[in-house]
Amino acid sequence: MTRDSKTLTLPQLGAVVAGNALEFYDFLTFSFFAVQIGAVFFPGRSPTASLLLTLATFGVGFLTRPLGGLVIGPLGDKWGRKPAMLFSFGLMGFSIVGLALTPSFASIGWAAPALAVVFRLLQGFALGGEVGPATAFLMEAAPAHRRGLYVSLQHATQQVAVLLAGIVGLVLADLLTPEALIQWGWRIALLIGVAVVPFALILRRNLPETLHVQSAVKAPSRLSRPQLWLGLLGIGMLASNTIATYTMNYMGTYAVHTLAIPPRLAFGATVATGLCGGIFCLVSGLLSDRHGRKPVMIGGTLLMLALGLPCFTAMSVWRTPLTLIAGSGLMASALGLYGPAILASLSERLPAGLRAGSIGIIYAVAISTFGGTAQFVVTWLIAVTGSPLAPAWYMSGALLLGLAGMIAMKETAPIKTGPLKN
Repeated sequence: MTRDSKTLTLPQLGAVVAGNALEFYDFLTFSFFAVQIGAVFFPGRSPTASLLLTLATFGVGFLTRPLGGLVIGPLGDKWGRKPAMLFSFGLMGFSIVGLALTPSFASIGWAAPALAVVFRLLQGFALGGEVGPATAFLMEAAPAHRRGLYVSLQHATQQVAVLLAGIVGLVLADLLTPEALIQWGWRIALLIGVAVVPFALILRRNLPETLHVQSAVKAPSRLSRPQLWLGLLGIGMLASNTIATYTMNYMGTYAVHTLAIPPRLAFGATVATGLCGGIFCLVSGLLSDRHGRKPVMIGGTLLMLALGLPCFTAMSVWRTPLTLIAGSGLMASALGLYGPAILASLSERLPAGLRAGSIGIIYAVAISTFGGTAQFVVTWLIAVTGSPLAPAWYMSGALLLGLAGMIAMKETAPIKTGPLKN
């Protein structure tokens, strides 16, 4: 493979990962402030009903993610990675501003939640189109022996987004009264992310294009049967990863709603999740470059299986900020170990001419089907069973599904298989 992309500078690489982090910051902040947003758009109901309606609104953003992957991803294969990333990022900025400025139910009635749903659908479309081109760009910009590390930045920056959202939430919860946090505090959290959109767009405009440095061999017009099988395996593995991810992203809400821990302290779990997850995503990339993708993703999944139930048990028994933060940090570390290796393995198995679109669609289908429903299902399971351990059992079932797909995957790391062939 031609390696023009070896000249990629650190600021240029930073433009991709910073943009990805900002998109996920805005997308996830909604879920972190679910309790407060529920009081604004769905007042007058029981706390559980209000939370479920808010999480359902959060979940509708996942419905358009496959459409975003289907529309924007192939554009990244046809026109280039950079135009696709610019379009998705600009659309995300517009939808976040709209959501942050949507009036309350008390002001405009049912038009308020209706507008919130529309902007969430736009967010989902934008984010669904972001993942494929950004992941393809990271892999194509990487030296052969560092593909795992570069692709791990996709997951690591998502965790950075979690960390930033947690810090913002922690500061706002500490400075504001509960009433102010409900009325306008969550809007400030969203607008903080929007403030940097113009700068990120400028940085992305200066990125080089990586699609043209691929092999001159004509790209296939459609996926082969083995690649379709790969897509099914990918959906299974990413379903496992996304259920665990969005269960972890639910920890702040879980702490407030189920464990009765004050919001100011509950955001500590979000900070721990983002910090530990981000660090171990990078560790995953480094280890998968050195030892292969399969050992890392299987090992991380087994570790997550071993930690899930004990951590949730400790949090539900003691119900203290310390056990909440420790349990969240441990599980986020295990989660960070296996997710990046999955994405790197999928990226290496797909042809360059179909890479951005295929990754976007596979990722978006898995995320929309399982990620969009994860927090709603977890909240419903807790309400129905009365057990605070319901998230652990749900997450464990998903991990077993993903483990089966990982075992069926072939190794793709260059250290095990030789140079990548497009």
